[in-house]
Amino acid sequence: MQGCPLSLLSVLTLATLLISAAAATLVTHDHLKEQERDRIIKLPGQPPGVNFSQYSGYFTVDQLAGRALFYWLTEAPHSARPKSKPLVLWLNGGPGCSSVAYGASEEVGPFRVRPDGKTLYLNPYAWNKEANLLFLDSPAGVGFSYSNTPSDIYSVGDNRTAEDAYKFLLNWFGRFPQYKHRPFYLAGESYAGHYIPELSQIITRRSKGVKKPIINFQGFLLGNPLIDDYHDNVGTHEYWWNHGLISDSTYEDLKKSCTHDTFLFPKGECNSALDRAYSEFGNINPYSIYSSACQNSNTLRDNLKHSLPWRFRGNDECVVKYTRIYMNRPEVQKALHANITLIPHPWVTCSSIVRSTWVDSPKSMLPIFKELIAAGIRIWVFSGDTDAILPLTATRYSINALKLETKLRWTAWYDEHQQVGGWSQVYKGLTYATVRGAGHEVPLSQPRLAFLLFRQFLRDETLPGIR
Repeated sequence: MQGCPLSLLSVLTLATLLISAAAATLVTHDHLKEQERDRIIKLPGQPPGVNFSQYSGYFTVDQLAGRALFYWLTEAPHSARPKSKPLVLWLNGGPGCSSVAYGASEEVGPFRVRPDGKTLYLNPYAWNKEANLLFLDSPAGVGFSYSNTPSDIYSVGDNRTAEDAYKFLLNWFGRFPQYKHRPFYLAGESYAGHYIPELSQIITRRSKGVKKPIINFQGFLLGNPLIDDYHDNVGTHEYWWNHGLISDSTYEDLKKSCTHDTFLFPKGECNSALDRAYSEFGNINPYSIYSSACQNSNTLRDNLKHSLPWRFRGNDECVVKYTRIYMNRPEVQKALHANITLIPHPWVTCSSIVRSTWVDSPKSMLPIFKELIAAGIRIWVFSGDTDAILPLTATRYSINALKLETKLRWTAWYDEHQQVGGWSQVYKGLTYATVRGAGHEVPLSQPRLAFLLFRQFLRDETLPGIR
């Protein structure tokens, strides 16, 4: 009989905890009202058969400055039980490029814009078949995101971008509490090689010691990333040389003048060596060296005059020309709930102002990688093997610098047709994979293989071998 009061107390305590946990994820009338305000009823030119919910809108991350970030959520199809699927935040790089323009509209999102710039069709390899996808235009001044303080656009860098993205997530989960505690992942490419590790570090550190964190962060998937200035310089210039894009003499000049320079903002003799390298490239698409160059504009030649920035634009401007037309349509902006009075006109896929005035960019993400690996965060990195912007040699040098123990040695992986999809090596704490025939934006050039890789990442399963 003496044990009964303790048992009763335990039951009451458990009941209190369960009620608290339920309250944390309870979707109230106010939440539903806010979500309905953000619901996309129908996009102009949307095809029939859309069987998933969409939401878009803003979250203010700095009340005083008036900085607001734009998001677009495409949930998993109703038939795929979206409540059972994880949440994935996709970030494009640049810095200064829109995730709506690239990730959502050209790579992993459910829609593609037709050449008429007015109508859409469905992407058969959309990643929302496996997860609920959240796209974020970041930082303020990019895409549909904005700031009421003009100087914000000229004073942004890695630190503020990461902090604002974290504030965005906290606010977003407040409006969409049904996603609290659900498995959460980050994915992206290029300069997101900075965005994603930095945001991952903030989430991991601020969730430490929390038994059931609101942001249930599990890991990240990162493609053709900028990781470490030194190793990325060495590997990139080596790729140019061993793929016949530059001369022996230019390669020697790059090794002498650029190895220890910053990858994002080179100066002096390194700039001169890079100018020579770009002139030797000829009229190719450096984002996918065996693909046809953009024939409808002089974008590449124009950007070569301005040295490095073209390397971080995201891809050849031909890729997004239909998206640019579509997103500039007033009826589209209205459907997306874009604040057209505060975003730059016309809407652009990448902000040259944000990119050219970037204020801080650490030379290496390797210390953050080591911290996250020690914390048990799932990390997958992949490379399209025809990318000359941030090629596989650059990424392999950066990963090798981590000096990780190998669990599964370098081996080919295969698609469902038993064709080689690429090669992979599994380390203790990190998986690296190449994607055969893919450029800088892997889901754009090899969507089927990218989808397979994404699915394996979510399942935490190694890439398939030959059967």
